[in-house]
Amino acid sequence: MHVAVVGAGIFGVTAALELRRRGCDVTLHDFGPIPNPLAESTDVSKAVRMDYGADDDYCARMERALAKWRESPLFHETGVMYLSRAPMAPGGFEHDSWQVLTRRGHRLQRVGPVDIRARFPAWNADVFVDGYFNPEGGWAESGRVVASLLEEARSAGIRVHENLRIEGLEDVKAEHVVLCTGAWTSKLLPELAGSFVESGQPVFHLKPRDPSRFEAGVFPTYGADIATTGWYGFPMHPSGVLKIANHGPGRRLDPDGPRDVTAASERVLREFLRVGFPQLHDAPIVATRTCIYCDTRDGHLWIARHPQRENLTVATGGSGHAFKFAPLLGAWIADAALGVPNPELHRFRWRPELVSQRTEEAARKV
Repeated sequence: MHVAVVGAGIFGVTAALELRRRGCDVTLHDFGPIPNPLAESTDVSKAVRMDYGADDDYCARMERALAKWRESPLFHETGVMYLSRAPMAPGGFEHDSWQVLTRRGHRLQRVGPVDIRARFPAWNADVFVDGYFNPEGGWAESGRVVASLLEEARSAGIRVHENLRIEGLEDVKAEHVVLCTGAWTSKLLPELAGSFVESGQPVFHLKPRDPSRFEAGVFPTYGADIATTGWYGFPMHPSGVLKIANHGPGRRLDPDGPRDVTAASERVLREFLRVGFPQLHDAPIVATRTCIYCDTRDGHLWIARHPQRENLTVATGGSGHAFKFAPLLGAWIADAALGVPNPELHRFRWRPELVSQRTEEAARKV
C-alpha cells in the first residue's frame, strides 16, 4: 500500500518509519525544511520524563518509552526535579507524581530547603520548599532527533518531499493518507476546528554569567511549581544556552501568522527569575521562539482513522507533551492507519464530541 504521511515533525517521521518497516510504500511530505523550524517538535531540547501526576496510564507508557530513549545518544539522562512553593499535598502535581512513581517502584529523592541549598544552589530555597528529584528521565536533543530519524527514513527508501505546500488533501495522491500536521490540522480538515486549539507558548534561551551553577549535576531538567507557574527548563545545553519555557494557557495564534515573543511574556519571565533563580534575573536573552501547540480539548493525543474517510488517519494533538513518546508514536500511528486493534489507542480515539471540554491539567487552565 502506498501511504503518504503529511507533516514531518515527530509524529510524521516516526509514523513514516514504522509504516515502512511494515512493508508500506511511504512518501513523507512537509511544507518546510526538515526539521521544520515552525514545528512543535523542533528546538534544542524537549523533556523526557515519567512524571504525570496521578495518571498511571501515561506513566506506564513513559516507562516503556524511557527504556527505548536510553538507546539513543541524543537522550541525556540528567534526572528531573519537580519543586513546589508549598508543601506537597494530595491533588498537587508533585505529590501525586511522587505517589504514583514510588508505588510503581521508582526511587525518588524527596528534597526540602536544606537539600535544595546543598545540592541545587541556583534555586531559591526560601521560595521552593518541597518536591523531589527523580534520577530517571532528562531531555532529548529534539531537533537533532527529528533530523536523525529523517536520515533513517531516507535510508529506508522513504521518499521525502520538503518545502511542498499542500493546500488540501485532494493534492495528496496515495492509497492512504496520514495527517501529522500539528497546528495546521484544522486548516486541512476544517471539520476538526472545534476539536483543537492552537496555543503559542514562549521559549527563551539565556546566557548565564556563571554557567557552572546551571550544569546538569546541580541543575537538572525541572518543573518549577509547574501547575501554577507553567515554568520548566533544562540544564546548560552543549551550545552554551540555558533554555526556559512556559507550559501554560498560552495565547491563541495562527500557525502561519507572526510568532514574536511578547514584551509581556518577557516581563513575566524576568519576575519568575527574580524570585526563583536570582542569579538569572538579568541574564541576557540570546534567542526566543514561540512554540505553537496543537492542543486537544482534553489534553490527550489524537491518533485515529477518520470515521467517514477510511483512507485517512489523523495523528496530531501533541498538547505540549507528545515528543517524549517518540519511541512509541510510530507504532501507535501505524496501528491506527493499518486497522490493527490496539487498546492503547482508545484514549487517543476520534472524539469531536469534546468540543466544550477543557483539559484537566492545572498548568494549562485559564
